Amino acid sequence: MASTSPRAASPAAIPLNVEVDNRATENDSTYGDELTTFTASLTSSVRDYRNENGRRYHAYHDGRYQLPNDEDEKERLDIMHEMMLTMLDRKLSLAPIGDSVGKVLDLGTGTGVWAIDFADFFPSAEVWGNDLSPIQPSYVPPNVKFIIDDFEDEWAYGDQKFDYIHARYMATTVKDFPKLLRQCYSNVVPGGWVEFQDWDTRLYSEDQSTRGTSLQQYYDVTIPAFNKLGVEPAPGSKLEGWFREAGFEDIHVEKFLIPLGAWPKDKRLKTLGLWNLLQADTGFEAAAMAILTRYEGWSKEEVRILASKTRSDARNPDIHGLFDL
Repeated sequence: MASTSPRAASPAAIPLNVEVDNRATENDSTYGDELTTFTASLTSSVRDYRNENGRRYHAYHDGRYQLPNDEDEKERLDIMHEMMLTMLDRKLSLAPIGDSVGKVLDLGTGTGVWAIDFADFFPSAEVWGNDLSPIQPSYVPPNVKFIIDDFEDEWAYGDQKFDYIHARYMATTVKDFPKLLRQCYSNVVPGGWVEFQDWDTRLYSEDQSTRGTSLQQYYDVTIPAFNKLGVEPAPGSKLEGWFREAGFEDIHVEKFLIPLGAWPKDKRLKTLGLWNLLQADTGFEAAAMAILTRYEGWSKEEVRILASKTRSDARNPDIHGLFDL
């Protein structure tokens, strides 16, 4: 992976109208006697994963999160990390945190790739990553630790306060964003920073080329299903309001366009679109399988057919899908 510098220049401006490229075709840790019975029990229980419809799901607070945690999903999340680095010109954050940031919390750390990169770049920082799934690697920088936790529970970090709290792609994950932002406000030091990077998952196209496609059908089916479950599928555009309601000051908002596919003529947008297409290749099924089979009466085969048709549309150079992030 190329060097990641949080001090790089600001991301290039994104054009409002995207030109179509007509040529497009397609701590290491060991467990000793000091471990309590409780900890040993918890370690065992959080790995007692649910296996369902050919995918693997978290065990801790089973059912809280609708996406899988298996190897395909871990690879997809790491692809998303590279897409985000491309979008942010290799920066890990946009907040002006300086070079001597202390305690850092990465909410919903997933594979832990962001936390590990951040810890490598800021060796004096103490980086915590929390998640429902213990899918992070064992061999990590000494200034990283991963904990199994549900960030929508009341935070139990005692007097622990963080200089910087980071979260990204919480779409379809969080039931109560205002509460989560209030918890962040209460657990960041005065003058500290909180940064969320998230989608508006409502796909659109400037030329209406997504109308009547399986891509449109996919989002017309999944977004209402997540809404019915009570989790927010499209938080991006609402974040500013939630931050203000929580009491934050000095709020900065940037919106980026993320294409789906290789159709843009602009080289940078084309690269973003290719990364997005690559993560979506498994992401369509990953996001739809549990929500549709558990709550909407779909069969595994019906979900796979929809995902297959959606992938085909995503590769169609005549369909010019865009997301706001």
